[in-house]
Amino acid sequence: MKIGIFFGGTSREREISFAGGRTVFDNLDKALFQPVPIFVDSLGQFILLDWQFIYKGTIRDFYPPVSSQPPSLHHLQVYIESLGELSHDEKFEAIAKVGRKIDAEQLPLLMDFAFLALHGPGGEDGAIQGMLEWLGIPYSGSGILPSAFGIDKIAQKNLLKALGQPTPDFRVITAEEWDRTDHAATLAYLVRELGLPLVLKAPRQGSSIGVSILKTDDLSKFEAAIERSLFRKTLTRADWQRLGEQDKVAWVQHLTDIREGIGLPVIMEEAGIGNREAAHSPLPDSRSTIYHPETLLFTLDQAFETAETVRLTNVDGETQVLVESFVAGREFSCIVVEDPYGAPLALPPTEIVKGEEMFDYRSKYLPGLARKVTPIDLPEDKIQEIREACEEMFRTFGFQVYARLDGFVGHDGRLFLNDPNTTSGMLPASFFFHQAAEIGLNPSQFLTYLIRTSLAARRRAGLRPVKLGTLLEQLDTAVAGRQHEATERIRVAVIMGGYSSERHISVESGRNIFEKLSSSAKYAPVPVFLTGSAQEHKLYVLPINVMLKDNADDIREKIEHAEAGEAPHPILARIRQEANVITSTYAGQALAQPRRVSFEELAGMVDEVFIALHGRPGEDGALQQELERFNLPYNGSGVASSSITINKFETNKRLREAGLLVAEHRMANKLEWQADAESFYRSLEMQFAYPFIAKPADDGCSSAVKKIKSRAELEAFCQLIFRTEEDLLEGPAEVLHLGFKEEFPRKDAFLVETLISRDGAAHFLEITGGLLTSYDEDGLLDIEVFEASEALATGEVLSLEEKFLAGEGQNITPARYDADPVERQRISNEVKAVLRRVAEVLDIQGYARIDAFVRVRQEGEVEVLIIEVNSLPGMTPATCIFHQTALAGYTPYQFIDRILEFGKERAEKAVNS
Repeated sequence: MKIGIFFGGTSREREISFAGGRTVFDNLDKALFQPVPIFVDSLGQFILLDWQFIYKGTIRDFYPPVSSQPPSLHHLQVYIESLGELSHDEKFEAIAKVGRKIDAEQLPLLMDFAFLALHGPGGEDGAIQGMLEWLGIPYSGSGILPSAFGIDKIAQKNLLKALGQPTPDFRVITAEEWDRTDHAATLAYLVRELGLPLVLKAPRQGSSIGVSILKTDDLSKFEAAIERSLFRKTLTRADWQRLGEQDKVAWVQHLTDIREGIGLPVIMEEAGIGNREAAHSPLPDSRSTIYHPETLLFTLDQAFETAETVRLTNVDGETQVLVESFVAGREFSCIVVEDPYGAPLALPPTEIVKGEEMFDYRSKYLPGLARKVTPIDLPEDKIQEIREACEEMFRTFGFQVYARLDGFVGHDGRLFLNDPNTTSGMLPASFFFHQAAEIGLNPSQFLTYLIRTSLAARRRAGLRPVKLGTLLEQLDTAVAGRQHEATERIRVAVIMGGYSSERHISVESGRNIFEKLSSSAKYAPVPVFLTGSAQEHKLYVLPINVMLKDNADDIREKIEHAEAGEAPHPILARIRQEANVITSTYAGQALAQPRRVSFEELAGMVDEVFIALHGRPGEDGALQQELERFNLPYNGSGVASSSITINKFETNKRLREAGLLVAEHRMANKLEWQADAESFYRSLEMQFAYPFIAKPADDGCSSAVKKIKSRAELEAFCQLIFRTEEDLLEGPAEVLHLGFKEEFPRKDAFLVETLISRDGAAHFLEITGGLLTSYDEDGLLDIEVFEASEALATGEVLSLEEKFLAGEGQNITPARYDADPVERQRISNEVKAVLRRVAEVLDIQGYARIDAFVRVRQEGEVEVLIIEVNSLPGMTPATCIFHQTALAGYTPYQFIDRILEFGKERAEKAVNS
């Protein structure tokens, strides 16, 4: 059966949709389904996407293609709507670089079924559902009417009130009312009617976009919150002129971000201030729509030559704001699915435990920022009350197939349901898969069930009943046959987790490897979690529901509970019994508890190992040594090379000795700092001018890597990295502007490096290049270096999220060394030659990622300055090494397969030598 996967879209959630579509593409059971990727761009055009672009980190990494974009002084990435009003030919040319434009009437020829991974307006509002009904294509999820209702928060609130269902009190403010009324009076009225805190929402958006919490009756914060929900921004001349040139660029980048800001295109108006009444007029020379961030920068500079205050409004902004009273209590989210008979079945609800009051976009989709506890830690009868309320809402709103229902349990025990969603995020550890795993369904099995249930729902609604009846029979027969297959697969232990500051990224990598292997006919992956300490590595085989917990800390906690003899929550047995009608057909093995195994036992269970760990342990050679003791083949470099590349100081030293360019560097030791901090600081300042780079010498990439610009920042860095307690020190953390839940390891020494700068080069960029090794016919090592990616940081250094997580980083592959294709390739070949030399000097094997800066001099001379080497690079779905391998013709699965095959060949050579 051909499954058209619709992803991307026109909404502000397009990046999560893009990542979710990739998850569906990868996890569809290839023995049952043929995925057909239909990328929907932000203009609403359908594109049959070439497969290699599915593995880009963000949409802007490939679309619109660089060749379609105007020159950008500040190298800003944009969506296609920022190119302005394009002609038919210009649109066609942009699409042709990434795939093929598909007209709506062509869709039935490409697919038997449409899986909708779209979010927000244009995806969850009934529009695309109506089009598919018109074309006669069955689709996933709810139909037209419940979808249209599910996107409208105000309509939902009105219905809940009319039915007498508990929901937070609310008021609605229209944009017109806001523009003509006194803002202070409006705030006073809302506080009087609803109390504090107030929750302000954009009523037709999802995933906490356009949401604010107002804790006090601060008028300026209230106005900012209203503007956030209306997707407006008011700016004064004083605020703008206070910013330096780089700060202006950063401000515009944040403002035009579709998730955190208001996005583009915008209209600019001069805002009257005095009496706060409507006094907005278009500026004389900015009556037209502003599409591009560079144009916005220029127009703001121009506008503030005369205007005191301007207002920017997104052309697709909201016209109303939903204001709710705040519910103090425990927040939960519950996936409800239809059982095979069409009745709603609530899965185990998940509690969201967070440090902030609002479960925002980043907390929802980035691992480690919020804890997700499944099931919510409440008595069985209370959880059952939540489930029954969710099932009742599912019926009341007429939802079909599945939905995600959010709510709160107040401190007084009262239950509030709000914000039902007809779809859910589909990242590997989202609620969607997380809760399905608790009844024993892995992502592939759950997707199969949802496709089957959607076909049945569309047939019940009268869509082509004969044709859909035939499709259902064929699918049921194929699923039954799949259950009885007995193929011998290669057993691969996928080791993930660890205890470094990159443990959450490791889990993301491990899950991705597990899912790529499990959807193949060749491999049978076994998820293994590593915890413990440097003195003792503890290995645990994980059931699927534990592997899909939100992050490494949640997994470790489940292991500890199991080891302490704690039984699973009694509600789980009840739900699993109710779900048996589903799992008996679609699930594989029954769920079990995590089980500790020794390395010897592991060797008896599996044929080889994929190490998905980052930093220590994993990249330091210690784990490799254990595996070699039991003749277990593994991925990546061997013991000796790993023990060098984990140490950035030793790596730099060896590369410099080999004649390669690296930053000037030295180690800074805790003992020296403790003995005389002032002398310690002066010594560093004499050798390194501010700003310089400080980072751990033996941890993974981007962990606690900071650009140090002053003595105060140097002192703060030392206080944090040399601290004796686990908890961060509040003062130093503020000085270094550490992000929410950003981790900072404790070390006895750190590495100091000169800040690598342009140094007068004509072109200067940061790149990251991957490589893959194999044995040639003579048994000699062959190194294939891929086209490097150009890495764009939003801050001073690339963060972990930007490097590895979907929708966060911005990478251009291949790197833009020069506008001329011939010259670009010449430079690229020189860069690749240097990266190959690095691999030879360090004896890198298997695969690796090398980070570097590239300077291209005016005369064309190329300088490659190596930053660091990662012997086990991140393998998350969004990491740029997959962009690079795609250019070389490898799908992610083929790349992983080559890595595993090399490990086996190396082990065989070792045995035979």
